[in-house]
Amino acid sequence: MSVAEMGSREPAEPLSSGDATQNSARPADRHGLLKHSREFLDFFWDIVKPEQETRLAATEKLLEYLRARPKGSEMKYALKRLITGLGVGRETARPCYSLALAQLLQSFEDLPLCSILQQMQEKYDLHQVKKSMVRPALFANLFGVLALFQSGRLVKDQDQEALRKSVKLLQALAQYQNHLQEQPWKALVDILSEVSEATLEEMLPEVLSTDLDAMFSCPEQLGLFLLAQQKVPSRLKKLVGSINLFSDENVPRLVNVLKMAASSVKKERKLPTVALELLHLALKENEFLRFWKGVVEQGLLKLQFWPASYLCFRLLGAALPLLTKEQLQLVMRGDVIRHYGEHTCTAKLPDQFKFATEMEEYVGTFLEGCRDDPERQLAVLVAFSSATNHGLPVVPTFWRVVRFLSPQALQGYVAWLQGMFLQPDLDSLIDLSTDNPKKAQDASQHMPKRAVFRLRKWIILRLVSLVDNLYLEMEEALTEEVARFCLFHSFFVTKKPTSQIPETRQQLSFPLESQAREAVSSAFFSLLQTLSTQFKLAPEQTRGGQPWTYRLVQFADLLLNHSHSVSLVTPLTAQQCQAWDRMLQTLKELEAPSSEPRAAAFQHLLLLVGIHLFKSPTESCDLLGDIQTCIRKSLGERCRGSRTKVIDPQELPWVEVLVEILLALLAQPSHLMRQVARSVFGHVCSHLTPRALQLILDVLSPETSEDVDDHVVVTDESDERWLKAAEDKSEDGEENRGSESEDQSDGGESEEEERDRDVDQGFREQLMSVLQAGKALSGEESEDEEELGDEAMMALDQSLASLFAEQKLRIQARRDEKSKLQKEKALRRDFQIRVLDLVEVLVTKQPENVLVLELLEPLLGIIRRSLRSSSSKQEQDLLHKTARIFTHHLCRGRRYCHDLGDRVEALHGQVARLVEQAGRQPDSSTALYHFNASLYLLRVLKGGTAKGHVHETQEVLEAGTDPSPSTEGLQAAGCLDLNLTIRIYSSALSSFLTKRHSPLTVPMFLSLFSRHPVLCKSLLPILVQRVTGPGRPRQQAQACLLLQKTLSMREVRLCFQDPEWKQLIGQVLTKVTEKLTLDLTVLLGVLQGQQQGLQQGVHSTGSSRLLDLYWQAMKTLGVQRPKLEKNPKEIPSATQGPISRKRKKKGFLPETKKRKKHRSEDDMPAATGGSQPPGTGRKRKRMKAKVPAQANGTPTTKGPAPGTPTLSPNTPAKFPKLQKKKQKLSWVNGAPSSPTKPAGQKQHHKALPKKGVLDKSPLSTLARNKARPPLVIRSLSLLQSGTKKKAQLRKAGKP
Repeated sequence: MSVAEMGSREPAEPLSSGDATQNSARPADRHGLLKHSREFLDFFWDIVKPEQETRLAATEKLLEYLRARPKGSEMKYALKRLITGLGVGRETARPCYSLALAQLLQSFEDLPLCSILQQMQEKYDLHQVKKSMVRPALFANLFGVLALFQSGRLVKDQDQEALRKSVKLLQALAQYQNHLQEQPWKALVDILSEVSEATLEEMLPEVLSTDLDAMFSCPEQLGLFLLAQQKVPSRLKKLVGSINLFSDENVPRLVNVLKMAASSVKKERKLPTVALELLHLALKENEFLRFWKGVVEQGLLKLQFWPASYLCFRLLGAALPLLTKEQLQLVMRGDVIRHYGEHTCTAKLPDQFKFATEMEEYVGTFLEGCRDDPERQLAVLVAFSSATNHGLPVVPTFWRVVRFLSPQALQGYVAWLQGMFLQPDLDSLIDLSTDNPKKAQDASQHMPKRAVFRLRKWIILRLVSLVDNLYLEMEEALTEEVARFCLFHSFFVTKKPTSQIPETRQQLSFPLESQAREAVSSAFFSLLQTLSTQFKLAPEQTRGGQPWTYRLVQFADLLLNHSHSVSLVTPLTAQQCQAWDRMLQTLKELEAPSSEPRAAAFQHLLLLVGIHLFKSPTESCDLLGDIQTCIRKSLGERCRGSRTKVIDPQELPWVEVLVEILLALLAQPSHLMRQVARSVFGHVCSHLTPRALQLILDVLSPETSEDVDDHVVVTDESDERWLKAAEDKSEDGEENRGSESEDQSDGGESEEEERDRDVDQGFREQLMSVLQAGKALSGEESEDEEELGDEAMMALDQSLASLFAEQKLRIQARRDEKSKLQKEKALRRDFQIRVLDLVEVLVTKQPENVLVLELLEPLLGIIRRSLRSSSSKQEQDLLHKTARIFTHHLCRGRRYCHDLGDRVEALHGQVARLVEQAGRQPDSSTALYHFNASLYLLRVLKGGTAKGHVHETQEVLEAGTDPSPSTEGLQAAGCLDLNLTIRIYSSALSSFLTKRHSPLTVPMFLSLFSRHPVLCKSLLPILVQRVTGPGRPRQQAQACLLLQKTLSMREVRLCFQDPEWKQLIGQVLTKVTEKLTLDLTVLLGVLQGQQQGLQQGVHSTGSSRLLDLYWQAMKTLGVQRPKLEKNPKEIPSATQGPISRKRKKKGFLPETKKRKKHRSEDDMPAATGGSQPPGTGRKRKRMKAKVPAQANGTPTTKGPAPGTPTLSPNTPAKFPKLQKKKQKLSWVNGAPSSPTKPAGQKQHHKALPKKGVLDKSPLSTLARNKARPPLVIRSLSLLQSGTKKKAQLRKAGKP
């Protein structure tokens, strides 16, 4: 074996002729190389590792190693090894060897490239290799030439011999297209593109074919022609003459070549090089129009071939930076952009290829590269926005490429959008064709109206998205222009133009209908939310520091003052106009420097409701009056100071009124309104009253607002049946009888099944009466019944038709009512999620407020209800938000209420109620929330203060000088009643340790003990008593686990004095010792009784493992395993001769082919120590376990083994399968089967070796029955399972 073969671990390669001449020196060099260069050989193994870092590091280390030994034998070996690796069978290893060879040739420039080529040709001669090695040889030559090219020396060396040989080799490889495809031509084009013009001019006749058919045969040949056209046009003209590639004759050929190029890059999804070079050539020769119209639009697009279409799209994207404004307008109005729009509209399925992302990259690159040319930017952006599908542009409203627009282009684009909104020019748009002519014909009557609506809706959303994404980049004047435009067209109409209002200069060519105006209004409030958020983040960037909402209100006031030029879509009444004026006056008052910080929140609320006055005048007018009243009262409380004022007792406090206003605003689906409500409530929650809090809880409380909802909402089939019954009650009395059995299936059934399901007993009775009235159904069957006449049949059909029409309307009404109820429930759940914002603000900003304690049970009610019916996403959101507020902000909050007042007794009752509810919950997850709520109340009671409780504590402390432990506990407990609390949690602990399925868990009590160790000190006796008390083993295990984790707590240890702690530990140890007491003597006797049986079956299957388990148990009890003495091999006895000879006999029949000998019990010979009856092969195999006993001359009997208790026939045996095995093994060995001895007869135990035996006294049978350890039971069960199958086979063999 050669060195290369040993190092590379590749198949052996044939030796070259040059190597054969040095065969005598080979062995010495080989062994020396292996001895001193193990590290060197590992480099080649790491070169082909899959990790790129490992490959690069190995190549770099190889080069460093060779630089230190430039003239050693390692260089020759490295070259040979790398060249050999070019043709290995692993395809992933060839590029690795090629790259390493390229870096080696680049580092050592003294290595001649011609010699490398010669070695490759000698190694992989295409004319001499075997047929099976042709493919590896082809790839070896290709990767070898690529290595020479990647080294950079092939095109730079002055000696052109290696270059010429490489070109010739690539031309030869190009003939093997089945293996290499077009890779040799691509490599040839890449090499020639790097050579100098003189070299290319010299080599051009050798590589370029003068035949036009050959030139257009493949993309690579055309690419070579284009390369020569670009670098040496004069030489090319002399060689092939003047050729116009874009002539009418060559256009079909170019289309065919580009189609092949598109197919070749189908997987790579990139633009072919030949297509880009053709584009450059067309622009250079002023043939772009012919190329684009003839080759692209009339050629490739007409093929109906998606790879060719994608090639056209990529050509469009690549041509954008190269075209002038006029050329861009020509291209962007052609068939390519239309075809791209159709692809964007149709590519909707998830598995379809979507070109929109790639086109977005092309457009983004173009816009980024021509920031200094806003006209071209605007032309491209307008062109893409003009490609529409029935008025709707194909580009999305949110397009990331707009961030590259220059300020001039952005302003021009906004102006174009506004102009197209006011005066839609549908003729200037590129409308896409539809694939459904019938649908297009039906929609053609309303096409302009529908297209204008879709276009205007897209434009207004595009304007809002521009502000949303480019707020920081846009000029403030442009942002204000967009906001004013949206506000004006949402609520105002132009009467006549005026110079003071720029929005009135252009008139609407198509009237703005209510549906379109509603879309504009929705977009405006979305824009208002964006502007408010941006102002909150950076208020200094706006003019004068005024919020955008205030500036828009000023603009709206300007419009109202120009009533002769502008009018509202919905005119305001005199009362509403007065409310608007009072709002402006209140805003001026809030701007005073002496205003409180919460004035900003009130101002934002007032502005937002004021703008909503144009959308819903009636509701907003009432809200404005109430808000202004609340603002004056809230800001005037501190100003009044000590002055008293007569207050109407029937007048509601301003906080309650404001809470009702905030709840009304939260009912609207506006995120901005939701943010404003949170902000305002955060400033007024400190003034919250119990009545105001009750208004919030009424929305969340299931007792008040969810009684009906729980029955109305369809969550499962039972709820659906209840809903159907409730709906039928509202219809009539007759339909009430059969509705409970309806609606059993899901909504995915067919219409016929749903119709049959909705049929009730009332409809059946009506149907029967109609049929009987028409004599189509008689009560008695009669053969001579006359058929109905035509008039009677027509009347019957009309009656049936009217009846079924009424039933259909009734069914549809029920479905509509069901859908309505579901929508109402969804809105109600969404409203509750919004109202939870107020609860979160209260808990976060006012955790010391005593009203926070009123939130516990309502929040727990929401959690209980949501856990029962958390099927929909809204229910899940409601549950998650409620649980987050309850757990993180309330129970785990650092601050809590301290001033409890007269609520101490009520809080103790609430603690008892919560603990009781926790024990009645259906699962532990719900019980955990109730238990945590009780712990939170304990924390509040422990740290809280009450007036009466403080006086009692002071009296107790003043009564004596020495503080007793009870007095210290009383002082540490605060308002907490320890005796009552201990009774509450002791009852819960007893329930947990006695109830079979208790929802309480160990972590709950651990949390209680860690937070309140004083309670733990009183509850520990109950826990210790339950460890050994009467109860189920599972409850006792829970008690042990809870006790073990409790005793390890540091907080619990600090509550005990040292004597108390020692006494407690002693009690625990006493209880545990009582529980774990076990008579090990009885256990040892049982194990010793099984020793003999285990030693006899040592050769059976699985017995060695069983014996190991046995001695592991004995070692635990202190008995060591005796060492086995090795005996010399004994000569088998004469009784085993026939059996042994039979076992050595080859070719016996299998068990299934042998004839069974059926013998009766009378014919069976007596079992003596002599010859055995003939048996099967399986019996001979089973005799193997008893051979040692016969060899010693000791026949095996069927009597009980020594040390094994003997049972009477009336006594049930413990291991019947083990006894059966012993009986049958004795029969096989020829021993007589002795009857079982009486139960009273004594059995002698075989004494064990004296070494390590603890107790050798005989054990009674009863003691062995009672004391059997789990380990022995497992071991013996393993032995039983091993012998079960054999026993069954032996029983089947006997007659």
